[in-house]
Amino acid sequence: MFAVTATQTDPDNPLAGLTLGEHPEPKTPDGWTTVSVRAAALNHHDLWTLKGVGIRQDRLPIVLGCDAAGVDEDGNDVIVHAVIGSGPDETLDPRRSLLSEVHDGTFAERVAVPRRNLVPKPAALSFEEAACLPTAWLTAYRMLFDKAGLQPGSTVLVQGAGGGVATALIALGRAGGFRVWATSRSADKRERALRLGADQVFESGARLPERVDAVMETVGQATWDHSLKSLKPGGRIVVSGATSGAVPSADLNRVFFLQLSVVGSTMGTREQLQRLAVFLEQTGVRPEIDRTLPLAEARDGFAAMAEGELFGKIVFTA
Repeated sequence: MFAVTATQTDPDNPLAGLTLGEHPEPKTPDGWTTVSVRAAALNHHDLWTLKGVGIRQDRLPIVLGCDAAGVDEDGNDVIVHAVIGSGPDETLDPRRSLLSEVHDGTFAERVAVPRRNLVPKPAALSFEEAACLPTAWLTAYRMLFDKAGLQPGSTVLVQGAGGGVATALIALGRAGGFRVWATSRSADKRERALRLGADQVFESGARLPERVDAVMETVGQATWDHSLKSLKPGGRIVVSGATSGAVPSADLNRVFFLQLSVVGSTMGTREQLQRLAVFLEQTGVRPEIDRTLPLAEARDGFAAMAEGELFGKIVFTA
């Protein structure tokens, strides 16, 4: 079958290890099944893998991709939950992994997954839209509706509008009744964030009209100081990523004096993915898709992500 694999890692030239071509068919252990992939979404995780982050060298070559929507062996339209783990909350399993870390991922014509990882795809969602949900949109859903501890009407700041999680946060926050503010260095991305549902947009690091109830943080080091200074006393930062660096100044004096909370969030559970799919079905909210490419042109999608030339999700079709 055709697949997109990581055959080597290079932190300076990640695309050097990106290989497109034939790959063995997936094997299905007991309790696993095969899904014929119709669409798969690209994440920063895939680029980090090619840089050598979070992957053991003895796992290479490995099929990339965490997210997919497709058809199972019984002919059902399904969404694949990307977290391989056990327990009521797979994300807390110390032995958990994501597809493409230990097991081959979704950038292939077929992928093997545990049966428990399949979620019904609502008919109202296209395969391309559904493929965006398991990582970026599920992460945003959990950040907003589980970890943030907010009521509708609260003000939320989304740092770094443009990426998959950030665009999901804006769209979901708007639909959930929050007042959503967003930042970006790009004037074009700020304008697109407004069209997506943000109430106000600001240049990165800009002084805000007032302090906010919560900050959704995926950028990390470059925006951390601004995130802390943007919070009301008692406010909360929910952090699920650090694409610009993971070791900012903690500014502990501000944290304890203003009684701020910093909460980590990683992915989401299978049940949350199922509720997210229903939420989109009921509200009419749909993922922002930057572009759709055939799997054979995956290199173009990786290059766009590496250069930051995207707004929303890049989706591959098999």
